[in-house]
Amino acid sequence: MHPSRPGRRAGRAALFTAAALALLVPALEGQDAGSGRFTGNWRGVIQAGPQELPIVFHINSGGDGLSATMDSPAQGAFGIAMDAVAVSGDTLTLSLAAAQASYQGVLQDDGTLQGTWTQGPASLPLNMEPVEPGAAAEEAEPSIPDPSTRPQTPRPPFPYRVEEVRFPNPSAGIELAGTFTVPPGEGPFPAVALVSGSGPQDRDETLLGHKPFAVLADHLTRAGIAVLRYDDRGVGASEGDFAAATSVELATDAESAVAWLGTRPEVDPGGRGIVGHSEGGLIAPMVAARSDQVAFIVLLAGPGMEGARVILDQSERISRAEGVPEDQVERSLAANRAIFRVLLEEDDPDRATGRIRSVLEDVLAQMTPEERAAEGVTDETAEGWIQGQLAQLEAPWLRFFLTYDPIPALEATGVPVLALNGELDLQVPYKANLSAIRGALARGGNPDFTVESLPGLNHLFQNAETGAPNEYSQIDETMSPVVLERVSGWILERFGPG
Repeated sequence: MHPSRPGRRAGRAALFTAAALALLVPALEGQDAGSGRFTGNWRGVIQAGPQELPIVFHINSGGDGLSATMDSPAQGAFGIAMDAVAVSGDTLTLSLAAAQASYQGVLQDDGTLQGTWTQGPASLPLNMEPVEPGAAAEEAEPSIPDPSTRPQTPRPPFPYRVEEVRFPNPSAGIELAGTFTVPPGEGPFPAVALVSGSGPQDRDETLLGHKPFAVLADHLTRAGIAVLRYDDRGVGASEGDFAAATSVELATDAESAVAWLGTRPEVDPGGRGIVGHSEGGLIAPMVAARSDQVAFIVLLAGPGMEGARVILDQSERISRAEGVPEDQVERSLAANRAIFRVLLEEDDPDRATGRIRSVLEDVLAQMTPEERAAEGVTDETAEGWIQGQLAQLEAPWLRFFLTYDPIPALEATGVPVLALNGELDLQVPYKANLSAIRGALARGGNPDFTVESLPGLNHLFQNAETGAPNEYSQIDETMSPVVLERVSGWILERFGPG
């Protein structure tokens, strides 16, 4: 949530990572009587630096009001369920809390939408026009490279067994789908479940022309470690509703994955672990602290601070890296601090909404006319802008993440831990987070933990120049071989044969 972003035009591409979401999220109550004007399919293009990123919205009307999904065809992401849809007069607002993103567009006389896409510290123009069903996806020319062209993307034939599998999460009453890869030989082998970062993601953690989990699974399996990677709930072939899940529910999916590994004869039951990236590095200690089935965890850019602090740090660093004027950075940080303080202090949702509305109204009051124009905010659309910001904060995942403190789970984790961060990571900055992780593990008396920062690597563990997210798709490397070797070597040193 970054409410004060006026005037920001250069920035990062949206990080959409879903393969599919079948369920639509109910719309906000109290829709404008003319909301039917917005139903249908809309297509536009985000110009993010050198990238052109086509975006498609599918807006539907039902008994409960409007609902919407989004496609990013160039990234192979379709059916991403929006958390909220709000209409006020001629203004449409859509929110996607897991990506810290929203869209606000104003209906024009010619039937188009003139608007702005905001995500993290970036604010980018996004004008939409109505299209026929299917036309937008068919017309989209991928500006982001196909993952199959990346040099590290695994290609068959593979020197190991590949099996498509399904496994249950009994507590959620759903089945998850994934890919299980097994090294050649007799075994039993150490094994890991891969847990992805925030947002609805497929089993390969596909984003911006990369498949990090496919690359990681291939390396680990070739090294002698069995790997289960799976589609997030509600994504791809997995059942469930991602939009309704917080990290707590997603942790039960990871726990179920580890339990399923224990049913396989190829797997050493005493050598099962979790490798979690970003939010997955938050989830891994949650599971390890309560489950005696987890023998080790690997945290790749996992947060060591509560979510509000991570987002504030992330916002500040990315804004400055992308050249946002200093006064705008400071105003955004001040507004975010005030909003997060409300969420931490206020248990009553109605009182929290009222206090946050006051902060947002102050933000609007401080904007210059030029800044309001850059945000696409007018006197007529101001209420829709506020509603869009509030809708993001009402999403279960974001509210949980902002207030969750990972320290108790880390302190309670007694199994071996490897924690790695890139020193150019702007999304989970390495110094504060690794320091917090190291301190928690030490206080908890963990006898075997390794905490390392790696020079020159970004949040995806690519060798990078600045670490800014707008570099991710421009780098051919998917994951540094240094990281791949570090993870496999650390696991085999403790749980390998002999």
